[in-house]
Amino acid sequence: MSGIIEAIGIKRKMFFEHEDIPYHCLDVEVSTPTARGGQTLVRIKMRNLLTRAVFDKTFKAGEKFREPDLVVVPASYLYSDTDGSHFMDQESYETLSLNEEMVGDALDFLTEGRIIQVQKFNGNPIGLQIPTHVELSVTYTEPGTRGDTASGGVTKPAKLETGIEIRVPLFIKEGELVKVNTETREFAGRA
Repeated sequence: MSGIIEAIGIKRKMFFEHEDIPYHCLDVEVSTPTARGGQTLVRIKMRNLLTRAVFDKTFKAGEKFREPDLVVVPASYLYSDTDGSHFMDQESYETLSLNEEMVGDALDFLTEGRIIQVQKFNGNPIGLQIPTHVELSVTYTEPGTRGDTASGGVTKPAKLETGIEIRVPLFIKEGELVKVNTETREFAGRA
């Protein structure tokens, strides 16, 4: 039996179920009224884990939510085709298929065999949790010129093995592994 959470008890990064849909709390703000008999309200910035939509909603402090039947399993990326993207559950070895909406822009950071976390709601895959940083190989970048250094903040475009393009320092060469921040899509260092 899943637990019950009151709106006042929801914290940042928690998961909860509202109207049979799982949500992830991105931010929470509690407003306590100064007037006697006023209602304490909880404003939650939340992400619908099925549609990925983000919105704010205000609840009364005593409203109750269920803990969602949400499981995160490690899975390796296999391939993508017209039916979606396919992953192998590392525990059960079953193939999990996710459609384009569930995967979002995560394909920009996935290479064959990469282990990531797949979210399952009521036993069905609903989305991915990719790490904050991934290592990708540079497939094309202009060569740097003599005297290029890491200082000065000068960058150049580099195409990575998944097809995305980021800006890298001038000293980075083709074939090098670089760390990429998956949230900002920026160079985070050499791998």
